[in-house]
Amino acid sequence: MKFFLDTANLEEIRQAASLGVLDGVTTNPSLVAKEGAEFEKRIYDICEIVQGPVSAEVVSTDTEGMIAEAHKLKNIHRWVVVKLPTIPDGLKAAKRLLAEGTKVNMTLCFSASQALLVGKLGATYVSPFVGRLDDISHVGMDLIRDIVTIYRNYSFTTQVLAASLRHPLHVVDAAKAGAHVATMPYKVIEQLIKHPLTDKGLAQFLKDWEKAQQSLVRA
Repeated sequence: MKFFLDTANLEEIRQAASLGVLDGVTTNPSLVAKEGAEFEKRIYDICEIVQGPVSAEVVSTDTEGMIAEAHKLKNIHRWVVVKLPTIPDGLKAAKRLLAEGTKVNMTLCFSASQALLVGKLGATYVSPFVGRLDDISHVGMDLIRDIVTIYRNYSFTTQVLAASLRHPLHVVDAAKAGAHVATMPYKVIEQLIKHPLTDKGLAQFLKDWEKAQQSLVRA
């Protein structure tokens, strides 16, 4: 499974990259605005740090507008993947962009039927939103399982990018379901590392080591 960070914060990206587990980044205008950064410059800076796929989202809702934005985004850096909404105009734009060789991430996917269309289209990624489905009392992870099954049935090349992952269990369940990519906030990567027994075991080891050294000194 590939790990993407869902952020526009450069320090978080550097920290995740330093762990050796970061494969890419997903971001959008809202996340960039939160950082108070200029959009194109921030996308470029992220790409330079990650040296891997960076999904940058359009804001247009019509096909021609999406394509025009996609061309600008694609020119920012070779690692840019264009994020398009899973709506009719988005599918139309994706078809043309994919034919040009542009990598596309179809976002805001909330059903297996939407994902089926995205897979048939041959998009680079499809982004089903797990947490947002959980918020309305649907089991978001069921969608990941359904999409993975469908894509395997037909050998679709589109990668399943599990999005809106909010805690470590989401990440583990997505991995068990066979998602190709998990994108998450930096705090979730931190939570994946933590375990109280690891901390307790390390503290005990250091305590025992100190006692052993003191015994050697006394001897």
